Amino acid sequence: MMAKLLKNRELLLVGAILVLIALIAWRFPPFVAPANLARVYNDTSILIILALGQMAVILTRCIDLSMAANLALSGMVAAMLNAAFPGLPIPIIILSAMALGAVLGMINGALVWKLDIPPIVVTLGTLTIYRGLIFLLTNGKWINAHQMSDAFKSFPRADLAGIPVLSWLSVVMIAAMFLVMSRTALGRAFFAVGGNPHAAVYTGIDVGRTRFFAYCLSGTLAGLSGYLWVSRYAVAYVDIAAGFELDIIAACVIGGISIAGGIGSVPGAVLGAMFLGVIKNALPVINISPFAQMAISGMVIITAVAVNARAERRKGRVILKKAEAV
Repeated sequence: MMAKLLKNRELLLVGAILVLIALIAWRFPPFVAPANLARVYNDTSILIILALGQMAVILTRCIDLSMAANLALSGMVAAMLNAAFPGLPIPIIILSAMALGAVLGMINGALVWKLDIPPIVVTLGTLTIYRGLIFLLTNGKWINAHQMSDAFKSFPRADLAGIPVLSWLSVVMIAAMFLVMSRTALGRAFFAVGGNPHAAVYTGIDVGRTRFFAYCLSGTLAGLSGYLWVSRYAVAYVDIAAGFELDIIAACVIGGISIAGGIGSVPGAVLGAMFLGVIKNALPVINISPFAQMAISGMVIITAVAVNARAERRKGRVILKKAEAV
């Protein structure tokens, strides 16, 4: 029983997070106050949503380096819509940001699928293109809080049953992704394509199309995150979330999503994001310098990659059951 528990990545992550919180509480007891832990989760909600989208892409043996740039462009367009049409309903702005994010994800997916360009090359290129488009749209100008409507800024901060809407949205996305990954043919196709693309073809799965849908999903979640980011922080500019794609990928790796594809889970992605969220919220309050914070984050990522490498030597998830002998 104990051996099985030690092999369960999600349980190990839960234990690691609890130990980390205990160590932080020893140095700074107020950190473990329920209200503060709720704030930590709320601060990590956007990273959780993005990690869920990246997880779908990584499961298919691809990667999306453009998620943060997608977030920035979608968020800027959402802010520009609000500044130009202050009376536009917030749901329309959110849907517009998600639609734009989905289109940007489709571009990535189509290039990977139809032109067979390596995903890392495609998304590195579109990362630069999307950032450049923000500059062209705005001439490098910012959209600040005074240009945004109160409704635009207050939506993610609004309380629902004592919990911010931002936190509720992340919970809804977690539940939706869990259903997609565990109860739909598309979710099973993500695992099958990442586990063995050649075998997936023989089962009738279109590998390129599956990867295309994974990029559409990651793009849609990046678009949603774009609105949430600019409305929560009440500012939009070219370099929004610059470098944040590394945090997104790190959350997935820490959560046990295999870069080689085919191995991972929704709880793992969420816990990986939470682990990073606890670190990023805790280190400043216990007076760890920014340079030491970078070193600690790097060591965590390397350790996670090493653990994943050992885990991948074991048999991956079984998608198709063996046919019974006749």
